[in-house]
Amino acid sequence: MYRSVPFPRAPHPSRPTAVLRRLPRGMLLGATMLAGMIGGLGGWTSTAHADAEGAPRRRMPIQAPKSQPQAPASFSGTVSNTDPMTFQADHVAYDSRNGIATWTGNVQVWQNDQIMRADKIVYDRNTGIASARGNVAMVEPDGTVLFTDYAELSNGMRDGIMTRLYAQMADNARMAANGMRRTGSKISDLTRVVYTACEICAKHPERAPFWQIRAFDATHDMQHKRLEFRDAFVDFFGVPVFYLPAFSMTDPSVRRQSGFLTPGFTPHDRYLGTYVTIPYYWVIDRQSDVTLQGLFSTRTGPELTANYRRYFSNARLNLVGGIAYDTHRDPDYVNTFGQDVNTSDTHGLQGYIFANGQISINKTWRAGANIRWASSPNYMRDYRVSGYGQDTLNSNVYLEGFGTGSYSRLDAEGYEGMNQGIIHNQDLPWVLPRYTYSYFGQPDAWGGRFSLDTTDFYVYRENGTSDQRGQLSLNWDRPFHNSLGQIWNLTLHVESAVHRATELNQQPNYARATTAQVEGQVLPTVGLKMNWPFLRSFNHNTGTQVLEPIVQFLAAPNTGNSTSRNIPNEDSLTYEFTDSTLFALNRYAGTDRLDGGLRANVGLHNNWTWNGHQIDVLIGESFQEHIDHNRIPYSGLNHHLSDVVMGTHMVPNQFFDFDGKMRLDPYGGKVDFADALGSAGFSHFRVTGGYLFEPVTPYYYYAQRSYTSIAPDIYYRPVSELTVGAASNWDNWHIAAYLRRSLSRKESVAVGGDAGYQNDCFGLDVMYLKQYTTIGGQQSNSTVMFSLTFKTIGTFGING
Repeated sequence: MYRSVPFPRAPHPSRPTAVLRRLPRGMLLGATMLAGMIGGLGGWTSTAHADAEGAPRRRMPIQAPKSQPQAPASFSGTVSNTDPMTFQADHVAYDSRNGIATWTGNVQVWQNDQIMRADKIVYDRNTGIASARGNVAMVEPDGTVLFTDYAELSNGMRDGIMTRLYAQMADNARMAANGMRRTGSKISDLTRVVYTACEICAKHPERAPFWQIRAFDATHDMQHKRLEFRDAFVDFFGVPVFYLPAFSMTDPSVRRQSGFLTPGFTPHDRYLGTYVTIPYYWVIDRQSDVTLQGLFSTRTGPELTANYRRYFSNARLNLVGGIAYDTHRDPDYVNTFGQDVNTSDTHGLQGYIFANGQISINKTWRAGANIRWASSPNYMRDYRVSGYGQDTLNSNVYLEGFGTGSYSRLDAEGYEGMNQGIIHNQDLPWVLPRYTYSYFGQPDAWGGRFSLDTTDFYVYRENGTSDQRGQLSLNWDRPFHNSLGQIWNLTLHVESAVHRATELNQQPNYARATTAQVEGQVLPTVGLKMNWPFLRSFNHNTGTQVLEPIVQFLAAPNTGNSTSRNIPNEDSLTYEFTDSTLFALNRYAGTDRLDGGLRANVGLHNNWTWNGHQIDVLIGESFQEHIDHNRIPYSGLNHHLSDVVMGTHMVPNQFFDFDGKMRLDPYGGKVDFADALGSAGFSHFRVTGGYLFEPVTPYYYYAQRSYTSIAPDIYYRPVSELTVGAASNWDNWHIAAYLRRSLSRKESVAVGGDAGYQNDCFGLDVMYLKQYTTIGGQQSNSTVMFSLTFKTIGTFGING
């Protein structure tokens, strides 16, 4: 039997003798080298014996004594007492009569994945006990390095004691104790324990770390990877702040382990009142796990949610769902369009499911799905389900393939409205299915490149236009240049489509036709674009300036009045004429609406670049012979001479940056569109500002209810929004605040702020958010979030 040494005792954990300290460089370096010796030294041993001091440095196996009890076959640990123990030392002395070996001078002993280093080790072959003294370091199978003044090990390094222990663990965690007793390489009992994951000050190692846990005693369960502290204090800078009668945490070396996670507590919420969340994490196997969470509140029924994750060799799956009995009843209300909205189905038994997965079929093809469904938006609001506040929940399934210069995708999509104040589910489409193919070829014999694109779909609406479309785009580009430095590009393009549509008199078209209509369109386009860059250097040749006139000519048949041809509009609802679309063949987002006729686009591009800084400006205009009077109001293309578009990107120095776009009506001298974002400041403080202006609210243009009506009054409500913010960070501190306000409606949209502290082992964050948006007939409320993060332990938060 090995000799047992009692642990030193102290009157109270507030005055432990164990302290966390920074190790001497040589000792830490030696422990680091030990971790890399397993593969390099474990495979070679020497069978020579030494019986005198001063023998040459050598290695030899040490067999366990025959009387040693054997480990049971069912033992699953990584350390075994049946395997030979190999050593290496500068000096060896062996007392053959008493069976005692003494090794001195940089002694290293290893067995399987465990390694021990010391100045001196005395090994009793009869009892199997090894006593180590002086700069003792032991590397555990999980990578933990133990440092001590004295260690006494037996049973193949599975049992033993250590005094004045210091442990270097995963994720830079550290633990110190007055003493430790190990049993069966499974349980370690420690006394007077100090634990932290913070760096120890190099200049003043005697100072307490940022935070630490001090405990009267602790147990390290190495088999189940748990650390349990008893009678513990949480100190900040050595000052006790919290007292914990008992505290359990996962070993820092563990990345996944079943158990209860940090519970959440919120003292007040508009819909839930006071509520708590209790999450449980279950590791099913190496490829899958599930997180279960119960929510219990004072104002409504409980909720149970689950998140299941599974990874395969060629696929992944993530399922999130919840079910609750919502007792909150919302009153009926009148929406933006003056319609009554009934809320009788927004309470009672409610639930949601979000699922996404993907599988790689082979190197070319893969398939996937994203399913998002909720019983009601009010349920998502009441239980703070992620995704509330969006206009729709989108779902799709798809099959896609990738080739050399080609891409193919087949998918189906569905939508669920989340804001009944402006969206009704019966108005939303089902896309069953949609097929997309794109091909971009290699240069041909004439120096040009051919490309092909097609997007074909079937769109079904319960209330609105249903449409089947087949579409094909063919394009050929031929770039060339001349001796004047001009860069030319010749484009031949053909756009074609055929539609079969029903209920065109409903949204989003509101045409006069009510029966099924079959219509087609073919639009060939010839384009020639010239860029003529002029280059000069400045600032002692450290900067360059590029002055580049751009001219483009486009010729195509007139598109006429697209509404009278009964062609539905599915992918060209939005429209934005800016500097980014000035030279586009088709300035609509999709292909259901096309730009035809004869037009010329001109622009002047100027760029300055120096020492990593840049100023880039583009100004241009379009001259069009044909005017399509079916464009939405304030499109910027309602006259032969279009609005003047401008765009700029400026980073003149490290203290200022600016991005802006603007569209100016040359006839009325008014701004039809403006979007600007800039910031100014220095490394520790920065102010940001943004502004958006449009004379109309484009979203509401397609909200009218019959073909005889014009755009509703709400469409002509101007958008004028200002956003301002400021942020500062200094060392580990940060603070930020922002305000978004609608100048046209004279009310705020959102206001928020964030402040906190973060270092290598601790994080504190406080966030405030208030939104003034009305969703479901009610204005959203304020939210306050407070969180504390301790490295290797977890995050503790309170929401309100």
